[in-house]
Amino acid sequence: MNIRNFVIIAHIDHGKSTLADRFLELTGAVELRQMKAQYLDQLELERERGITIKMAPVRMTYTLNAIPYTLNLIDTPGHSDFSYEVSRALAAVEGAILLVDAVQGVQAQTLANLENAKKVGLTVIGAVNKIDVASPEQIKNSINELTRLLNVGPEEIFKISGKTGEGVEELLEAIIREIPPPKFPRESALSPRDFAINARALIFDSLYDEHKGVIAFVRVFNGEYKAGDETKLVVANEKFKIKEVGVFSPQLKSTDKLSAGEIGYIATGIKNPDKLKIGDTVGESALLGYQEPKSVVFVSLYPDEESQYDDLKIGLQKLKLNDSSLTFSPDTNEVLGRGFKCGFLGKLHFEIAAERLEREFNIKTVSTFPSVAYKIITKQGERIIENADELPADYLEIFQPMIKIEIIAPLKYLSNVLRLKESFKMENIKTENLPARIATQSVAGGEDKILIRLNMPLSSLIADFDDRLKSISEGMVSFSYELGDYQKAELEKVEILVAGLPVPGLTRLIYKDELEIKPRQLLQKLKEFLPRQQFVQALQAVAGSKIIARETIPAMKKDVTGYLYGGDRTRKMKLWQKQKKGKKKLLQRTSGVKIPVKIFKDLLK
Repeated sequence: MNIRNFVIIAHIDHGKSTLADRFLELTGAVELRQMKAQYLDQLELERERGITIKMAPVRMTYTLNAIPYTLNLIDTPGHSDFSYEVSRALAAVEGAILLVDAVQGVQAQTLANLENAKKVGLTVIGAVNKIDVASPEQIKNSINELTRLLNVGPEEIFKISGKTGEGVEELLEAIIREIPPPKFPRESALSPRDFAINARALIFDSLYDEHKGVIAFVRVFNGEYKAGDETKLVVANEKFKIKEVGVFSPQLKSTDKLSAGEIGYIATGIKNPDKLKIGDTVGESALLGYQEPKSVVFVSLYPDEESQYDDLKIGLQKLKLNDSSLTFSPDTNEVLGRGFKCGFLGKLHFEIAAERLEREFNIKTVSTFPSVAYKIITKQGERIIENADELPADYLEIFQPMIKIEIIAPLKYLSNVLRLKESFKMENIKTENLPARIATQSVAGGEDKILIRLNMPLSSLIADFDDRLKSISEGMVSFSYELGDYQKAELEKVEILVAGLPVPGLTRLIYKDELEIKPRQLLQKLKEFLPRQQFVQALQAVAGSKIIARETIPAMKKDVTGYLYGGDRTRKMKLWQKQKKGKKKLLQRTSGVKIPVKIFKDLLK
């Protein structure tokens, strides 16, 4: 078959989308007058950040030796938050281009993406990008790293510039020569009739259309699909009649049918986007590898203006139509009002969703502290909680989710990285020389790199780990991660009380060895922000039945004896006692202190 299905895998900002632009130009998939930078990144946010957020498949045609070939490229996100979706895209193709920035060399996500590609048996072609800005020494160093990583000769590594187009056509022709045509599961060794009946297609992405319903992006493994065919989503057990099939040119273009080996789309007509899951199968029997995408970071979002609650709900619903991994449910907060408790694949996923709400729907939001899902052991058994307020009083043990991290750093920054050990609860730290791992040594003048493997809590990652890592390494350190198991944790539930009453939304689970520091820091901030009242405000942090930190905001002073002069002090004391009783009654009548929304926002920053 004259079909080649492939992806480009790379670390963030190594030029993946720019290389895709050159492929589109070379094959004529996009007219020059319509061409723009990062063409497949359709979101404005993707162009600004220089990262791919949403998968983008495209079909191209190219003639080599008088034979026309169909090339299906899937442009995938590079960030670890989207690793499951990327794994489904890798399962839909036969080959991958491993792209490395000649200036930066092999980075953490280069290794992670390569290992994932090897797991599904892809043919990998190595390419060093940005040769127009790199020095000859840097290019040679990056080629050395790639040759040992892929176990090939230096002549098999392509030197290209995605910006100028140098070497790109040779790489495109290598895709045709080296990447095999579509392969099929063993079940495909059936008679033509049975092969057609047992049609199966893997869903690797989706979007929503008001008229066509949920549109599934698929790779067909068995049989063929046509408009009007009746089929079903296997995992969801949802039957439907196909409204339309087609390919990506790169816009949706309807065709008569989709056959085995092809990548395209199936318009399902299903109006409920919750029914369709990435990794599900369209057909009668499931393809292997399906997992339920799991939210790992939980944040409650509230509209900046309370009147925008309905707008926020509509915005989240529309985001979910094209982002099935987003979850949300109604939530309330005594200070911030009505909002939604949302689940995300990671911190970047959360940041992108919040920014899209503001840009695309003009909805500014206030978010609570990001939290993770803890496993709680009680006498009744185990349960999962997603924020500290849900912690039962009779719990026996708390288990927290852990992650496995790989960090690649120039050797000179190793000590700086290891100094973060206590702050971020790092454990099982192992280091090895990166060139040794890929069986080479850096060329003269090149920087040796170190590979650091470690485990740490997911809650540490979603704090400020990324920012701290960049600041201590001048941005020269990269990392990738994957979820690990749950591990027992010494955590304590800490409530913040203002004038004797707890403040909803400020309750947190804090490590026992940090109980002397973090609650006090929070109270100091609260003291700085809260306005003074006519009565004394006690700010307290409570863990269990103990007050572990306290700050006091003094009462506003009013001299009630100012008009008195001379005479016995007794008259003044009576007035002071009367004032004291009045402040106590005022405190009781107001049921504590209401924290203004603005102050709550400042605290959450």
